Amino acid sequence: MTLEHVARVAGVSRATASRVLTGSGPSSAEARGRVQAVAERLGYVADPVARALVHGRGTRLVVAATAAAPDALECAYLSRVVATTAAVCADQGLGVALQWLPLGGPQAALDGLARDRSVAGVVLVDTTRLVLDSVPRELHGRVVSIGAGSRDVPLVDVDTEAAATAIVGHLVATGRRRIALIAGPTWLPCSERPVAAYRAAVAAAGLPARVVAGGFDTASGRAGAREALRRWPDTDAVYGICDEVALGALQVLRAAGRQVPGDVAVAGFDDIPAAESSGLTTATHPVERIADAAARSALGRVADGPTLFASDLVVRESA
Repeated sequence: MTLEHVARVAGVSRATASRVLTGSGPSSAEARGRVQAVAERLGYVADPVARALVHGRGTRLVVAATAAAPDALECAYLSRVVATTAAVCADQGLGVALQWLPLGGPQAALDGLARDRSVAGVVLVDTTRLVLDSVPRELHGRVVSIGAGSRDVPLVDVDTEAAATAIVGHLVATGRRRIALIAGPTWLPCSERPVAAYRAAVAAAGLPARVVAGGFDTASGRAGAREALRRWPDTDAVYGICDEVALGALQVLRAAGRQVPGDVAVAGFDDIPAAESSGLTTATHPVERIADAAARSALGRVADGPTLFASDLVVRESA
């Protein structure tokens, strides 16, 4: 049974039947009675997608991730974010979609999301300043960012500054004095916070800052460790911006004959499963809690404003 069937049998227009069954506009008591009776008799069930569009609530939440190319979206981190948002959306009767935001030009994609009536909310991931500046006003109030925020786009993330401070503090407390940091991508604002915290922590301890450029993968960790050993052969600790980087550094250090942790301590961030199996000292990254909060905020279920989740230091054999 369709809305047209109900309208025809009830002797009203399709528009009137729609207003009665969606509660979206005025109608007479007589018309309401006829339409409701016919709908019940015919077994009419409203299309939830159509109803959501009529009320302007949308039918899906979009996880929009910034990257240089679409294949960068095929990563474990985004899979965890999407899985968590899907669980939140299932409770709300919504779908979830993953969309690529081009690193060099996100405006067209963001404008498309703003025009799309099916979009109930947007969770930005790996957010750049260009993305924040490009968010259309029409998305304000239903867009949240993981990574970097602004006045109009609330931030939900882990407290990477506190995590970096704890990691450096632990390395210093265990006697390390020449600590190198393999940093993250320079285009990501979220990479800046742990670097700033690292610099502040080593300065407070009266130690030199040793930062090399990197990324978020093991290849970056290998390249960063080689660069650190080339520039500072006396390095006695390597802090990777994430566990993948730290694990890459571990490979290079061991291949170079450096004992871990005897000669060089190694620490990371994220506490991925491989960190435990490899004995890597790290700090936790509550991805599921962050994604859950971001999804609920984008759907208007929690108050706006920055939300930072705590990270716990996890000490293992590498440091």
